[in-house]
Amino acid sequence: MNKVILMGRLTRDPDVRYSQGEQAMAIARFTLAVDRRFKRDNEQQADFISCVAFARQGEFIEKYAHQGTKLVVEGRIQTGSYTNKDGVKVYTTDVVVENCEFAESKAAASQNEGAYQTSRPEPVSAAGDGFMNIPDGVEDEGLPFN
Repeated sequence: MNKVILMGRLTRDPDVRYSQGEQAMAIARFTLAVDRRFKRDNEQQADFISCVAFARQGEFIEKYAHQGTKLVVEGRIQTGSYTNKDGVKVYTTDVVVENCEFAESKAAASQNEGAYQTSRPEPVSAAGDGFMNIPDGVEDEGLPFN
């Protein structure tokens, strides 16, 4: 059995590309910083785990995850190798993400963002009619309704 469950924070914004061909598929690569259970010399240690998500999971990561987002990922370990441009064989180990969920609420995420500030548009205060104005730059697809 090959099953992995990790909880950690993205170390940077995910790198998302799309495959070529008739059925273009999202391929999201990202690194999770996963805290180790025990501290060493009273300092928290972390492992940095390479992850890759395909298709719908890749689209989810592209749309909602950014540096500092705390996620729980479920998947499998996949190893591989390739020869780089210098002729050296490079071995790889990735977690292939099969399922992904947020590990904290939006409120907790905004409190923890300090060092992970991103350039996302801030919501504008409510208009006189009680509805909130949607800032420029927010795509309609990200809203919970059409």
